Amino acid sequence: MKNREQMNNYIARQEEICRKNDLISPRLYEEYGVNLGLRDENGNGVLTGLTKISKIVSSKIQNGQKLPCDGELWYRGYRVEELIQSLDDTELGFEKIAYLLLMGDMPQQDEYKEFVQMIADYRALPSNFTRDVIMKKAGADIMNTMTRSILTLASYDDRAMDTSVSNSLRQCIQLISQFPVLAVYGYNAYNYYVNQSSMIIHNPDPALSTAENILMMLRPDRQYLPVEAKVLDTALLLHMEHGGGNNSTFTTRVVTSSGSDTYSTIAAAMSSLKGPKHGGANIKVMEMMEDIRAHVKDYADKEELSAYLSKILDGDAFDGKKLIYGMGHAVYTKSDPRERVFKQYVQRLAQAKGRQQDMMLYQGVEEIAPVLIGNKRNRNKDVSPNVDFYSGFVYEMLGIPVELYTAMFAVARIVGWSAHRIEELICTDKIIRPAYMSVMEKK
Repeated sequence: MKNREQMNNYIARQEEICRKNDLISPRLYEEYGVNLGLRDENGNGVLTGLTKISKIVSSKIQNGQKLPCDGELWYRGYRVEELIQSLDDTELGFEKIAYLLLMGDMPQQDEYKEFVQMIADYRALPSNFTRDVIMKKAGADIMNTMTRSILTLASYDDRAMDTSVSNSLRQCIQLISQFPVLAVYGYNAYNYYVNQSSMIIHNPDPALSTAENILMMLRPDRQYLPVEAKVLDTALLLHMEHGGGNNSTFTTRVVTSSGSDTYSTIAAAMSSLKGPKHGGANIKVMEMMEDIRAHVKDYADKEELSAYLSKILDGDAFDGKKLIYGMGHAVYTKSDPRERVFKQYVQRLAQAKGRQQDMMLYQGVEEIAPVLIGNKRNRNKDVSPNVDFYSGFVYEMLGIPVELYTAMFAVARIVGWSAHRIEELICTDKIIRPAYMSVMEKK
């Protein structure tokens, strides 16, 4: 190939050939009873395993009928609302609930102290890692930056390939500790090299919690309000784990089942989470809300807001996709328990930040959108806001840049991934290998 134009033309021609030869008629999935995306005709996930780590409830059987109910999320036998309510008003619970998800029981006082000390000890990155790895090639895709760092950390581990349960547990705790640093430093490198801003690197403070360290490392003056740390800590708790069937957690179990090491497994989970169908929902909500602000003058005017939301659903406004982002969930119907819990903390932060008007707008969309969606789609299925409806708003109020939104999801979800990796190692030695039916035509 002589030049880029010729190469692009060649690839374009080959794409057409691929499309022609790879296309499979949707009719064949129905004919052979194949569940596309491992979901049945009602959208329910096909059972592929068992777990004791978490549980999602979205319906209950009454008089022999399966009926939708308010959503429930359970961590190791505790409802997530109860876990959050068990913390006092100033207590930060990320480390305590991380222990619960990993070990299966709430820690005793001495166990908790040892675990927190281990998190603090592991937080610091290896010598010169920040300079030699993170700073070498900065980019706006912080998930890619983090994934590269995760794989490189294997080179600093003398037992990187040891997949025993004890060693894998040690590696998982280490990665849980280091994820906030990888995320923030990855952003700092991007901010300096690409945005031409000032370079500020704060070392993590072993005396601070995960949420506090994130805020401290991000801010030039290291300062944060207690309410900011509490709300961020709650956001992390609610994103820690969500059943074994979500894409990145299933990826964790699939790669673990192959016998792969912890670093490769978590890197694979990161690659899954960065996909916009999985980890980017709150970014789309933020973009949509900015668009609504630009077109709705009076946030208290329900008719004006309803009219613009109708235009979005009709494809005549925002991105033309006919979606109100942050509404609805693949599993929950009547309500997302994480959103129910989180909303009160969002309100508290909005009050502290003087963002009551924005909070009014969010609440207006939350009230109007489900009704509009039900009417326009002629749906009997309930539609409710999910946790990502508010999470981007919280991150924005905390001054967390949009490039870190999905990374914050990863900082939380690494706990769930780790718990599922350990459970997979303990419970089975079989490789996960689903079947694909061939519909290839003879030539």
